[in-house]
This record gives sequence, C-alpha cells and structure tokens, in this order.
Amino acid sequence: MTSRHVEAFLEMLAAERGAARNTLAAYGADLSDFAAFAAAQGVAAHAADAGLLRDWLAGLAAAGFAARTQARRLSAIRQFHRFLAAEGIRPDDPTELLDSPRLPASLPRALTEEEVERLIAAAAGLPGKRGAVAAAAVELLYCSGLRASELVALPAGALRPGEELIAVRGKGGKERLVPVSARARALALAARDAAAEGKGARAARWLFPSRAAAGHLTRQSLALLLKEAALAAGLDPARVSPHVLRHSFASHLLARGADLRSLQVLLGHADIATTQIYTKVLEARLKALVEAHHPLATGGVARGPDFG
Repeated sequence: MTSRHVEAFLEMLAAERGAARNTLAAYGADLSDFAAFAAAQGVAAHAADAGLLRDWLAGLAAAGFAARTQARRLSAIRQFHRFLAAEGIRPDDPTELLDSPRLPASLPRALTEEEVERLIAAAAGLPGKRGAVAAAAVELLYCSGLRASELVALPAGALRPGEELIAVRGKGGKERLVPVSARARALALAARDAAAEGKGARAARWLFPSRAAAGHLTRQSLALLLKEAALAAGLDPARVSPHVLRHSFASHLLARGADLRSLQVLLGHADIATTQIYTKVLEARLKALVEAHHPLATGGVARGPDFG
C-alpha cells in the first residue's frame, strides 16, 4: 500500500513539475520497491537512514540490476528524501551520504548524413498515405531534434505560414522553440492533409492525426513506421528509431560546429551535463579521423634527420 508521504511526493511531481504519467508510474514503482525492503527491516520508508539505503543499493547490485537501473532507482529515492526534508517531515536527507553507481560510458548511436537521406527517400516511397507521414516524421525528427512524444503531439496549427520556428511542449510541460526547414514544413503539411482525409473534425486537432484513442499518431506506430522505412532503405531496423534520429540531429550539428549551449536549448535539456554526452561522439570521430589520415598514425612517415 502506498504511504501518504509517497502519495504527497507523487502529487507534488505532477502538480509542480508537470511529471508525465509514465514518470509518475516509474517513481511509484521504485518507491514501492524501497518501501517493501525497508518494511522487511521494520522501518518506514520515510524514516530510513543512510545505512539502510546502502543495504538496499547493495541488494540491487547483488540481484544483478544494471548500473543505470540502480542509478535511476537511487534518483527516485533522492528526490523523495529531498521532498521529505523540504516539507519538514524529517530533519535530514540521508541520500546526501550516498555515492551514485558508476555508469559505463556510452555513446549515442547516430546514423550518417547519407543514411538519413536514404531513410527520408525510402520513407517517401512507402505505399499510400504511409509514405507521406513517414517522410514528414523522419524529416521533422532529424531537422528539429524532436522527441517522439513531442512529434506525435504537435497540433495541426503548429506550422504557421511565414514562421520558421515552432513551439514544442517538452518534458515537464516546458516549451521551447525549434527551427523547421522549408522541406520539413512542406512534407509535414502534405502528410497532415493526407492523414486527415476522411477522419472528420477530430483530425483537425493534430499534425499527425490517426484513429488511435488519443486522436494522433502513437509513439509505437511512429517507431514501427520508421522500422518499415529503414527496411526499405536497406538499413538495419534495429539502428533506426525516433531517439536515434534525435541523436543524429545533435551529433551532426556538433560535428559541423554548433556549440553545446545552443544544442542544449534545441534539445530541451534541463541540464548541460546531459548535452555533454555528445562531445564524446565528436571526440571519437576526431580520433578516428586522425588515426585514418594522419601520416604518423600508421608509422608510414620517415623521421627527419637526427641532429642530437
């Protein structure tokens, strides 16, 4: 049974931070797991000390949970205890004494620019209305760095005549402006008209209308559409997803000289640290470039005379 303190915490996340339903469900599950562990030790979740928290983390590691899963669960517990301290429910925050699990370095997967062009062309070639919708989705995801949830929820009037920027509502209900290329705009408007045909007034609300309960294209349908386009383009479907296109957008911009602060704004990251992962992509590419083309990298250059 969920405690009143956990319920109050989840209500705060929803009301003050605009947390999405999936986020609230994940936090609730993580807190329930911790509460069950604490109860087995005869302690209420809101009264746990640092020692109990360390034991819980050690149990996660012993059970084989990945470092990222451990870190995510610890993040939920940290925010819960910060809430308790801020509300005066307890005088301290025991999570301040805890170290986060060491996460393995990972690089975002990205398609090459040529692969993205192939994907767009293949998407446009899909039969019927699917081709128009797929081409517009790929183009918008890649040219604007949108999340899948942001793309499918774009209203029908998002693309206003004469405006090169569109307002996007991202995580936590925060809005940002992102650029849209002329080609992406034309494809999206064509897709909207094709998809709305025969769907009635309900379809007039969304840029990507569908017969789904929400009235617009679902994230699952979008992912399947991209897999279909990937197969048509001769690409491994496992390498293509809305998230991969978002990574490709960021990686290609950075490689062409964009600065991290601008990239942070475009991606809608609350913390610059999240954006800094893309510097790893650039570092890896620069290292590969030097190893492939620098004459000393292969030892193929004779040394000059030794004047020593």
